[in-house]
Amino acid sequence: MLVNSLKTVGLLGLLTGLFIVIGGAIGGQAGMIIALVLAVVMNMGAWWFSDTLALKMSGAQEVSPDEAPELHAMVEELSRRAGIPKPRVYIIDTDAPNAFATGRDPAHGAVAVTTGIARLLTREELAGVIAHELAHIKHRDTLISSIAATIAGAIGMLADMVMWGLIFAGLGGSDEEDGGIAGLVGGILTAMLAPIMALIIQMAISRSREYMADAGGAQILGNPLPLASALEKLEWAAGRMPMEDVRPATAHMYIVNPVLGGLASLFRTHPETHKRISRLRAMANRGNNTAVAI
Repeated sequence: MLVNSLKTVGLLGLLTGLFIVIGGAIGGQAGMIIALVLAVVMNMGAWWFSDTLALKMSGAQEVSPDEAPELHAMVEELSRRAGIPKPRVYIIDTDAPNAFATGRDPAHGAVAVTTGIARLLTREELAGVIAHELAHIKHRDTLISSIAATIAGAIGMLADMVMWGLIFAGLGGSDEEDGGIAGLVGGILTAMLAPIMALIIQMAISRSREYMADAGGAQILGNPLPLASALEKLEWAAGRMPMEDVRPATAHMYIVNPVLGGLASLFRTHPETHKRISRLRAMANRGNNTAVAI
């Protein structure tokens, strides 16, 4: 877990460095500061309302203990083990088995599961999934994702400023000015590639947090094997019952990629599932696992 924490810090540092580099291309601090302030305001607003937006976009409906007593009892027990307040509980009406957590901090957490997940998984496997989602809440992964999004968003805004500045400079001057055509093309390519690099780094941060949530969920449950088994089933189901209506803005929140193939595979927000399963089984081989009693 320490390695993944250091990896997250390093990736955030790379994002910051990329931001400084592209900001310097503007030729002054004023534009960089304005772009950063705007990006921070937009992303902090998104972070503050992230739980509400994510739940609404996914079609999740909050359920009471009377409506889902077993699910509430499971979430309450696992929250006690995790040492966090019990999050709100939501259900998404779809046959595709999946789950996600949201909330800007442990006091404002929410866990959402699909109706299909309970039909696919055993009780112990579902407990492993819930424990994984509670680990996300405990680790404040929404906050970390928002920081990464803030910096990546600022890079995108600065890149746009650089690109349009270079285009207008090229249209308004001769080939010899400011390095000529070669400088113009180089600047435009830099402005185009910087946001892509920022996105790749942002996705790497997301993948690192998934590994941490797997380890944290296994610790909360006391046994990594139910989560490993659940991931195996969920990956199989995602390839056969993709969540076709899922929004790209919320895809990274689910425990497994809700849509596989195409661009979803090119810009993976999750580690490859077989690698996650291997890590969990290696954890089981290293330690003495307690019996799951949920």
